[in-house]
Amino acid sequence: MKRKFRKKLKEDELVTTVNKIFHFIQERTKKLMALVLGILFIVVIFAGMKFIKAKNKKSENRLLTQIINLHSDLNNKPENLARLEELAGDGKFSRLAYVLLATYWMENGDSDKARSFVEKIPETPKDFFYYQAKDLLAQIHFKRKEYDKSLEIYKKMEEESPKDYSMDVILFHRAEINEEKGDVEQALALYRRVQDEFPQTFYGYEASQKVGKLETQK
Repeated sequence: MKRKFRKKLKEDELVTTVNKIFHFIQERTKKLMALVLGILFIVVIFAGMKFIKAKNKKSENRLLTQIINLHSDLNNKPENLARLEELAGDGKFSRLAYVLLATYWMENGDSDKARSFVEKIPETPKDFFYYQAKDLLAQIHFKRKEYDKSLEIYKKMEEESPKDYSMDVILFHRAEINEEKGDVEQALALYRRVQDEFPQTFYGYEASQKVGKLETQK
């Protein structure tokens, strides 16, 4: 009797152990499946984002090419102006159209028209096109002999120290304005700074020429 009882206990213990093992496997399988599904979901999202980004990149590149082609033939085809205005907007390369339109009107002596396009460029993001627009606006003030307004823009640009815009350009233009105002000492200080800090650039070379010229006039 005792032998049968012990045998029954062992059988129950075996069944319980097997059940525990199955239960353990089932629990782990559920967690593993949830983990796998989670990873697959992330992969699908990531792949979808890459696909959308690639499509957007392709669209942006197509827009950029279109804007550049329209601008390059602007002098021969004035009708391109209307198309450029249509393409201008808040997008990364759409804002380039505003910059090119402003540049075109600056070159053709219409500073009011140029300013109207520059001022359409939003304050963010502060990338190359933003600072190019600010540079153009400062040059418009400079041409109108509104020196303080022009200097104010360049000083703010220098304070912001943009990664997407060359500091030698900002400093050189500041020096030019001070020179035009008659503040030779300030102009020389800025030209020397450009000469010393950016010796290998175009503006570094131009600054060295300016330094030589102004020093001989003192």
